[in-house]
This record gives sequence, C-alpha cells and structure tokens, in this order.
Amino acid sequence: MLLGQDGLVEGAGEDGISESFALLQIEVDRESPERESLPTGGAACCSKNVQRKQKHWEKIVAAKQSKRKQERERRKASRAGHTVNCPQHSKRFLRALTKERLLKAKDSGPRLCIDLSMTDHMSKKLDLTEEDCFSLFPLSTLVYLTPDSEHALEDVDPNKVYVLGGLVDESVQKRVTFQKAREHSVQTARLPIQEYMVRHQNKKNYHSEILAINQVFDILSTYLETRSWPEALKKGVSPGKGYVLQNSVG
Repeated sequence: MLLGQDGLVEGAGEDGISESFALLQIEVDRESPERESLPTGGAACCSKNVQRKQKHWEKIVAAKQSKRKQERERRKASRAGHTVNCPQHSKRFLRALTKERLLKAKDSGPRLCIDLSMTDHMSKKLDLTEEDCFSLFPLSTLVYLTPDSEHALEDVDPNKVYVLGGLVDESVQKRVTFQKAREHSVQTARLPIQEYMVRHQNKKNYHSEILAINQVFDILSTYLETRSWPEALKKGVSPGKGYVLQNSVG
C-alpha cells in the first residue's frame, strides 16, 4: 500500500480504509517534531495542510463507498430482472396462486385426462396411484385419443374430456388404448396426421403415428392457440416419426 503524491492511498479497498487512516496518522506524527521546531505560523500552516489532506481523503473514501454501493444495487437489480419480472412473493403465496389458477383452468377451457390404469402393459419403472377417468366424467363427454381410431379429430371441443393413454414402454403395443375405449363404449379419435402430413423417405424406412404424451399435449395446445392443424402437427410430430407436412414435400 503506497501513499500517492496527492496524499491518497493507492490500492486500498473497503477493508483497507482503517489502515489508510492509520498511515495518514503516522504521517501526521512524523511531521510533529518539525512542527515543534517551526515558528507558530509554520505549525499552523502544517496543521491546516494535514487537515486539508485528511478531509480530501475522507471525501474520496466516501465517494468510493457510494460508487460501490450503487454498483452492488445495479447488479442486484440486473439479476432480479433476469429471473423474474414481478415483485418477490413468498412460496406460500405462489403455491396458493398456482392452486387457484389450476382450479380456474379445471372449470374453463378444454380438459385433458391421462389414463394411467394400464400398468400391466408397462415396464416396472413408475409408482402410480389408481385413477379411473371413466367414473370421474360422464362417458358421453369422453373422447379417447388413440392412433388406432377411424375418426380424425377435426376440432377441440371445450365441453369434451380428451383422454390420453398413459402407456410408457419401449415396445409398441397396438390397439391397447383403442380396446380400452371400446370396453367402456367411449368415443375415439386420432390426430389428423394422415390428413395433413405424408410419409417422408428416411434411411430406416420408419413411419409411426404413435406419439408421446408431451407431443400430443403440444399439438393440442398449439392448435388451441393457432386453430391450425398444420402448425400444431409441425410443433408436435418430430422428424424422427417419418412424417412431414404435405406442402413441404419436394
């Protein structure tokens, strides 16, 4: 740590402020013998010079502290802007807000139900609780979405409950969801892949209309936003399924 030409301590941080003042005090004490030998006017002049340097140093330190505080506040505000754009709320408030929105969504807009009752067709990977969608909703309101259906889904009716088969497995088992719907005399429908998409040649010669739950959800959600099946299918049907939109061929 060095004393500059104008009496300032160079390289001193916040932790070095007290030490800087100590060095300044040492400089004052060093000048004391000379002050004793000087005439009265010279001693007064030296004392005023030291006071001037001390006041100047105090102003510099205060300015640096203020600048550091402003910089900390700026970085804090910047981090807050990247994470959330709303005032901070407690976790309890956010949970209550989420629950309120879910209850509101339950009573308005299209409804989606996932059938998780076919555990005997699945690999032993998930801990599931039994829920029977066929007893929760009137059967006349249910539409079971299955790729084996003969009827293409033309529109999404907010008064219907669309059921997805919660079947997760590496091996594809056909007509499982279709048979499930038939057992309960429930209406079925398939996504209109055949109406808006065509098979695309690929190295594996692989084509499949069986989609994952999240893919079907993305398709339905996009359709509700755009009212366009091509846009929705483009969003949810991955290229690996071997299908492309009709107007994109060639």
